[in-house]
Amino acid sequence: SLLQEKIMNSLITTKLRFAKLPTLVRMCSTSLPVDHMPDKLYKKIDLELRAHEPAVLKSYSWFACTAARELNIPVEKSWAPEEPHKERKTLLKAAYVNKKHRVQYEMRTYYHFMTLQHLTGSTADTYLEYVQRNLPEGVSMKVIKHEVRKLFPQVATPISQEVSNN
Repeated sequence: SLLQEKIMNSLITTKLRFAKLPTLVRMCSTSLPVDHMPDKLYKKIDLELRAHEPAVLKSYSWFACTAARELNIPVEKSWAPEEPHKERKTLLKAAYVNKKHRVQYEMRTYYHFMTLQHLTGSTADTYLEYVQRNLPEGVSMKVIKHEVRKLFPQVATPISQEVSNN
């Protein structure tokens, strides 16, 4: 009898616990947090990759394009100029003597450009974080985002309607 009462009490409390759960879940699932922001939209994102070693840059640009394809991100363009940007410096061999003796140094910078189209903010953040975390040494990345926004109300209404309303 004592055992049966304990079992009944545990079943009743269990029923009560689970009876309240669906209403709680329904309430939480329909309401949005107060600070909820809609996701940003990007018309396109331009990536500029720079490196001093062409093999490293080519390998990394292949990796970035493949990662974009795996995430179903449309790559509009992916191209690299044929010639690197060359910068030459001429310095004296000795700091204070022998003005005629000089040394020339040349720095070559290779570029690769990528344009990604039609991204949401969360997809762009995920992709860029993944690609930037795997950035090898000697490669730098510049990101330019073109965000889609609503027009201001003053700009959205045509001037002819404003004149007729006044």
